[in-house]
Amino acid sequence: MYKKFGQFIDGKWQESYDKGTYEVINPANEEVIGNASKATPQDVDRALKSAEKGLEVWKKTPPWQRSYIIRKIADKMREKQDVLAKWMTLEVGKPFSEAKAEVGGSADIFEWNAEETKRIYGQTVESRFADTRVHVYYQPVGVVAALSPWNFPLVLSSRKISTALAAGCSVIIKPDVITPGTVMELVDICRECGVPPGVVNLLSGDPPSIASQLIQSDIIKKISITGSSRVGKLILKQAADKVQRVTMELSGHSPFIVFDDADIKKATDMAIAAKFRNTGQVCISPNRFYIQENKKEEFVNLFIEKTKKLKIGNGMDLDVQLGPITTKKRLNEIEQLVETTKKEGAKVLLGGKRPSGFNKGYFYEPTIFDNVKDDFTIMKIEPFGPLVPMLSFKTFDEVVERANNHELGLASYICTNSMEKAHRASEMMETGTVAVNTPVVAIAEAPFGGIKQAGYGREGGSMSIKDYLNVKYTHLGIKG
Repeated sequence: MYKKFGQFIDGKWQESYDKGTYEVINPANEEVIGNASKATPQDVDRALKSAEKGLEVWKKTPPWQRSYIIRKIADKMREKQDVLAKWMTLEVGKPFSEAKAEVGGSADIFEWNAEETKRIYGQTVESRFADTRVHVYYQPVGVVAALSPWNFPLVLSSRKISTALAAGCSVIIKPDVITPGTVMELVDICRECGVPPGVVNLLSGDPPSIASQLIQSDIIKKISITGSSRVGKLILKQAADKVQRVTMELSGHSPFIVFDDADIKKATDMAIAAKFRNTGQVCISPNRFYIQENKKEEFVNLFIEKTKKLKIGNGMDLDVQLGPITTKKRLNEIEQLVETTKKEGAKVLLGGKRPSGFNKGYFYEPTIFDNVKDDFTIMKIEPFGPLVPMLSFKTFDEVVERANNHELGLASYICTNSMEKAHRASEMMETGTVAVNTPVVAIAEAPFGGIKQAGYGREGGSMSIKDYLNVKYTHLGIKG
């Protein structure tokens, strides 16, 4: 399936320098999907030179022309929705319906940035001097290294590529080895839609070595990474040597708070949608459930009842709602965390094992815990799977303090029918995003990102493009 692609450099698909490849595995059946091209250091050098040349073309391309091309990409993605969705289901394992929704959201991101291209506004400041003028304007930051993970390969690559294109930057996208085909298909759409050679480049292969070589280059002026906090810190240390601009969206450990005035039926629907999307392999997945004590039993019972109805299986089967864990390594880590949580004193209310009836595939049951305490391991590290620890709380102030007592601050969820609680809680949450009475967090028109050790910078909305632009101020004397 990967033969028509490879490394995308200077507007062309090509084999790697040594023709090396690596296997890509379907997590639903553990079969090899195909062999994807594996970049060498020589390929990275060629991509850097290609992007450097592409920048000179693209930054001089008028914004309305850039906008036209970016919008064409959005339209083409919608035309190829099923093709892109199939890649994601095969590589990630997520249900086909979820994959199709991700294509739609990704196309929206390109459409949004097509419009932002036309709205890179400068500023005129009143000068203190009668014979001078003060102008502030924006210019592309330069060549961007975009490091994208596997869990949402299309959305996260789309954020980086489309924003770079909108700002007038060229970009080198590095997909994860787990999901190269999804991103290759996206980059091929960019080619189809008229992005000039060298403006978008793709390097497929070993993430740490490719990333390190990119960051060490003087050609790279900005890095955008979505990944774990551990990897983000390593990237940041490397970027410091070159004083490169960095946008980082890292790990999350989101609290999900249900106040006793909430509609419990809607709250459980919201919790199911937020928690089990992509089988819990989501940076904004709710990982700590705090239910006000007089509603906890009702919430937990209804949550279990609804969870039991979710069908586990191969994402290509249209009625499946929970696909496999994406890698065997991830599955092993989830199993280990479940055992640790039980040893620490938690009670398993549902799940806690691999489902029966599957001879192949990295499947794991949705697992709900009770008797969990704030100092348990599962309350500190990101589970990145379908694990649900249930806790209770008494008062508003107590739950806010407990929810904020974490080094990660990406997202939080609030369920309440009180406008006062909704406003106060959302203002007090130490997270970059808050969802009140909705499971939807990431949308094209809103700034997405975290605080504390969840990263900094924003993707989406009108703010994100500024991270891809340099600010220039000119003090202009009008008398020669």
